[in-house]
Amino acid sequence: MSRATDRAARHAAATGSGPTRDDAAGRARFPGAKSAFGLLGEVLVIGVLIAVVSVPIITLPAALAAGVRHLRRFLTADDSSLGWFWRDVRSALLGGTAIGAASVVVALVLVLDIDLAGSGALPGGPLIAVVGWAGLAALALALFTASGLWSPESGWLAALKAVPGALRADPAGAAYLLATAGFAGVVTWQLFPLVIPALGCIALAIVAVPERPRRGHGEADVEIERGDPRA
Repeated sequence: MSRATDRAARHAAATGSGPTRDDAAGRARFPGAKSAFGLLGEVLVIGVLIAVVSVPIITLPAALAAGVRHLRRFLTADDSSLGWFWRDVRSALLGGTAIGAASVVVALVLVLDIDLAGSGALPGGPLIAVVGWAGLAALALALFTASGLWSPESGWLAALKAVPGALRADPAGAAYLLATAGFAGVVTWQLFPLVIPALGCIALAIVAVPERPRRGHGEADVEIERGDPRA
């Protein structure tokens, strides 16, 4: 909201010529975010749930997709009971475990390349290390974006196909997601238990980044069919 619009809203509320500030808040796009403390608590709760579901590692995509949908329901003041989270987990596991297994294999290969590059055992080590880190960043970005696009109706294949278009439509958003991944990696490296709030922050970023106000974008350039968040 611009300053002029905000001033007009305050004037309308004060003079009675328009809706009160509370009424305007009630029609907010994300009424679930009205309470910062409540949102923080929900992020921590979903971080715990994602961590629990992700214990086998290969289930991380399913856990992230379910967590993203849960936070999306919470922010829009939809039914965000945990029963819907577990329903999404069950639906996302079918293809999500295959994506998770493939991601683990690719990540291990890239980490091995980075380790060998640092040891000096490979010629052109610095270049190989750069390629390895870039590959890990691309893998994280693709995983986060696909998790945000997944829905029980469309499935993982449609989500993966939509990833390139979503990234092209919002390169700045991709940078924000990469920054979130870097932040999560750093805090987890410093103190492993912080992986729980880090996972919750990742899920929140996946929801919030595509919805942020963007100059010159009245509507999204690319629309992704997500279906009913409770389905």
